[in-house]
Amino acid sequence: MTDRYAVIGNPIAHSQSPLIHRAFAAQTAQDISYERILAPLDGFAEVAKSLVEQGYQGVNVTVPFKFDAFNFCDFKTPQAMQAGAVNTLKFTDHGVYGTNTDGDGLVRDILHNLGVSIQGKRILLLGAGGAAEGVLQPLLGQVPATLVVANRTLDKAKKMVNKSHAGEVQVAAHAYADLPEHYFDIVINATSTGLSETVLPIPDVYAEHSLAYDMMYGRDTLFMQHARAAGARVADGLGMLVEQAAEAFFYWRGVRPATQAVMDMLRAR
Repeated sequence: MTDRYAVIGNPIAHSQSPLIHRAFAAQTAQDISYERILAPLDGFAEVAKSLVEQGYQGVNVTVPFKFDAFNFCDFKTPQAMQAGAVNTLKFTDHGVYGTNTDGDGLVRDILHNLGVSIQGKRILLLGAGGAAEGVLQPLLGQVPATLVVANRTLDKAKKMVNKSHAGEVQVAAHAYADLPEHYFDIVINATSTGLSETVLPIPDVYAEHSLAYDMMYGRDTLFMQHARAAGARVADGLGMLVEQAAEAFFYWRGVRPATQAVMDMLRAR
């Protein structure tokens, strides 16, 4: 029997997840199917419950349902608890298990694909929504020297920082307008400005040999253009997309696929 998986979102037609997971399945000789499912904005739980009843093995979850998926779970991994959001559900006879692979996917892309160390670096994380929440703790786990969360509204950034487990890392929250005149080694855009081509109101924050990473993929965003003009090395989120998918595939199947060939395939498209 072919095991059935899907990705749920709204919108969902743009999702590359079916291509990625079918490539992983072919590479690892796993017998699965994978499809896109559009859920009504107020109907995630009903759609997910229907998939459980139809015998699906699991789903990926994308915008705007990661908090709904968190609430849908019976059991959550530490990664899901730290993020407060879930992007991968596994359906079992014992209940629904949930995890969040976004942070591990981002860290793996920066470390292994881009060859940039995070330990001891100065990091600026732009945004305080679900995308930023999902990557904060894995970034802190790499023990940077400092990590600043900047957001349009200061209260949201403060709330995110206050519930983090920073350990020995110096963590701070700022509004965009109040960002200090500091330079950062890694600047990560976790906002959705790439969809609207909005310019983030931030000063020149790029240190020499810095990395500017936009979690958006498939376009040269204004954030990337401005960072490149400031002398930063620029990367989009395609590597993160593939790496978080590989983590989800491993969570489901117990097999870890290779990612480079899949990234090359997507870039070629």
